[in-house]
Amino acid sequence: MNPLGITVVLVLLAAGYAQLNVLQPECDSPEAEEAALAAQDYLNAQHTHGYKYALNRIEDIKILTKPDGDKTYVVEVDLLETDCHVLDPTPVANCTVRPKVLTAVEGDCDVVLKRVGGALTVTAFKCKTEESTEDLCLGCPTLLPLNDTRALDFVHTSLATFNNNTVNMTYALLEVGRMSTQIVSGGPRYLAEYVVAEANCTDDVCVPLTAAMTTHGICTAKGLSAAHTVECKMFPIMVPQDANSTDVPKVFPGVHVHTHNLSRKHGLKHHKLTSLHDPHVTGLLSAESAESSEVVPVMAVAGTVPPVAPTADTTSSSEASVSLESPVKMLKRDVSAADATVPNAIATDPILLIPRCPGRVRYF
Repeated sequence: MNPLGITVVLVLLAAGYAQLNVLQPECDSPEAEEAALAAQDYLNAQHTHGYKYALNRIEDIKILTKPDGDKTYVVEVDLLETDCHVLDPTPVANCTVRPKVLTAVEGDCDVVLKRVGGALTVTAFKCKTEESTEDLCLGCPTLLPLNDTRALDFVHTSLATFNNNTVNMTYALLEVGRMSTQIVSGGPRYLAEYVVAEANCTDDVCVPLTAAMTTHGICTAKGLSAAHTVECKMFPIMVPQDANSTDVPKVFPGVHVHTHNLSRKHGLKHHKLTSLHDPHVTGLLSAESAESSEVVPVMAVAGTVPPVAPTADTTSSSEASVSLESPVKMLKRDVSAADATVPNAIATDPILLIPRCPGRVRYF
């Protein structure tokens, strides 16, 4: 493209952005909460392996409004892994977030939403998923790669134990959720969670059925290979209410078991959220949720009350960027004789401005 063409494009883009009204509501406002929960539910719906994630904190939110009233929400959320598998029909609000001592897994996501017909719809997102190693105690269980050979042997051994105690039904391994180990006397003690499905067995070879109506569940096994316990929670079959119902049962993912022959060096210890979905290349996804939060500082004048949130972001990023780790303080200072003659001299008590973001922490 020639220089003139580039200039025209830049002018058009600048004109388009100039027409946008950028609102920055508080992260704990009802509008921010609505957008964050819509993002949470959408991300869980796209997550076909592993566990559901629950909203922990709203890091930042911006609302871009066009002259025609069209609104685009850009929200940054912190999510935490729960103990509910994605195939478990339990609502995420009723799921338990994994505590730090059991190695919590955190998802940091930037999500772009649009309000269509009164409802919020996700149009793009980007996520980074990583385990939290904070507050891990000496001797606590530690996560193992999902392809750890000995841990997988323990999974198959415990599943055989469960099948031997099950009447008129055989289950096969569908997916390993997580595996951890703890060093105790007598050898390593394992804790494994894995999903099973009703299987079709021929000559001791069992293949999980993938039909939507297949019985399935999640098993938790603990102990040593020679002495262990295993409990399985079967999920209720989700049947559409009637022939015209749009409630379709969740489809099984394919068998998703990391095999022994994969290198442990590259073995994942947890299932990650989908990392990127931006089909229209919105340009609204920040590099990092924790690094892109911005707030426009509001300078207070004696006798006025600072607004809760600015109505427009007209300040450049270099001027507007303010650390959100501590609130902005305006401190009292001594007024000299020279200052006494200056109108609007600041001689008030300390003013504490509470940042609009990030929002409250729901878990840790």
